[in-house]
Amino acid sequence: MATQFNSISEQLITFIQQQQMFFVGTADSDSRVNISPKGADTFRVLSPNRVVWLNLTGSGNETAAHLLNNNRITIMFCSFSGKPIILRLYGKARAIHPSDSDWPELSTLFDENIGARQVFDVDVDLVQTSCGY
Repeated sequence: MATQFNSISEQLITFIQQQQMFFVGTADSDSRVNISPKGADTFRVLSPNRVVWLNLTGSGNETAAHLLNNNRITIMFCSFSGKPIILRLYGKARAIHPSDSDWPELSTLFDENIGARQVFDVDVDLVQTSCGY
């Protein structure tokens, strides 16, 4: 059964930090839902209701395109070992590009990467966990 929270607890932050990958889901009003796997050391929890991740080149850029029309986003983590859990972060996101004023502050949260395309800044308004069995 799913359990909902208003913010990301310290226990869930620890879970997030232990995961090797996560998935991002977005869609605009006329598109299919795009679900993209993400990984490497590209995710940071800035506060109980704010997360960012560094998006790299190597796939399409549908997430950024979708957010131009509809800024809703879902980020999902799931355990592949240990206690089974699925964690979803729901919220609103915006893309920060190298030409934007927020770029210097947010991009330095990550190791320098030649493939850095944008940082996605997410205001999390709902956190949900469920059993991963």
